[in-house]
Amino acid sequence: MDATFDDFMKIDIRVGVIARAEPFPEARKPAYKLWVDFGPEIGEKRSSAQITVHYTLEELVGKRVMGVVNFPPRQIGKVKSEVLVLGVPDDNGDVVLTVPDKEVPLGGRLF
Repeated sequence: MDATFDDFMKIDIRVGVIARAEPFPEARKPAYKLWVDFGPEIGEKRSSAQITVHYTLEELVGKRVMGVVNFPPRQIGKVKSEVLVLGVPDDNGDVVLTVPDKEVPLGGRLF
């Protein structure tokens, strides 16, 4: 099925910074709980992410990431996920975060 540009524009992907990261021991697969700040327009949103292979909690705080901010909230275990933090799989299927390669303002929209 082909997607149109209008379909793409319905997905609101923004730049955020991880403000806080904690272990998520209740998750079925190893994961972290994340609080991502998308700037004054959107604010802080919670998520969970299966990114424990490539990232430590300490290195995540302050890291800029890309996230879909307009999906409906989804309950993942005890966490209400409000944003989908984006990544791609490595050769083993472990998630590598999608990040801007230059410093950009929080809340900037992908286009």
